[in-house]
Amino acid sequence: MALTAFVLEMTALYFQHVMMLKPCVMCIYERCALFGIMGAGIVGAIAPKTPLHWAAIVIWLYSAWEGVRLAREHTMIQLHPSPFVTCDFAARFPTWLPLDKWLPSVFVASGDCAEKSWLFLTLRMPQWLVGIFAAYLLVGVLVLIAQAFKSKRRYLFSL
Repeated sequence: MALTAFVLEMTALYFQHVMMLKPCVMCIYERCALFGIMGAGIVGAIAPKTPLHWAAIVIWLYSAWEGVRLAREHTMIQLHPSPFVTCDFAARFPTWLPLDKWLPSVFVASGDCAEKSWLFLTLRMPQWLVGIFAAYLLVGVLVLIAQAFKSKRRYLFSL
């Protein structure tokens, strides 16, 4: 899971720094949701048998849910542009976590949320992200169910 989120983050940076596509505020927020999923995957991989794995699952589910919500909102801005529904000019991070100050090459927005600059198989980037985050959310729910109902012993042959 962490590896797939990392690949998506590297793809976003490729689009930004090589293809020169400017990320908007919604893109930056969607990036943060991906970092949450990546962080949850790393914590889950490091501490799979400790109570931390429950925290990782919660972070995973929350990040995937927020990612779906953000990507859907971004999709609606692109599909139905309106002068009354726009995104912010700059990402708003908490004062205790100023990501745009710490790593501006990753977290500073400079694009317009309504701009439609990339298309693949008739879908725009936020439309793809709705599906990607929905897949993360579905797998996260399945993992949560499997973890909650797993048995203590596993038998190879049971009668």
